[in-house]
Amino acid sequence: MDDASPPLIKPSTSGAAERSLVEDIKDLASDGRTFLEAELAYQKSRAAVAGAGAKGIAGWASLALALVFFALMALVLGVLLGIAEFIGIWAATGVTVLLVLSAAGLAGLAANRRWQRMNAALFDEPKADAPP
Repeated sequence: MDDASPPLIKPSTSGAAERSLVEDIKDLASDGRTFLEAELAYQKSRAAVAGAGAKGIAGWASLALALVFFALMALVLGVLLGIAEFIGIWAATGVTVLLVLSAAGLAGLAANRRWQRMNAALFDEPKADAPP
């Protein structure tokens, strides 16, 4: 055999041989703690920004919904006054109420249908008449 074969362990120039495993683990734990503290600070600042943004969004959305409500009320009043000339004020009131309740019923049915589809998709319940 040749005695000129390379050594199994490459000599280190970084002084790794003088370090201990315990010191390396302590350094790793310290670095992990520093990373965790930085990550928590980052997430806390993100939450603060999101909270401030959500307050503004909620305010503008509330204003938009209030304005839509008033626009619909103006529409209902306009329909009421428009048909009152033809059929009388009490009949116009009755027709307007029936129209608004019909629209509300249709919206409720549509919401119920979507709710049932969502529940079926989420819980994946088999239908009673479906074969096993």
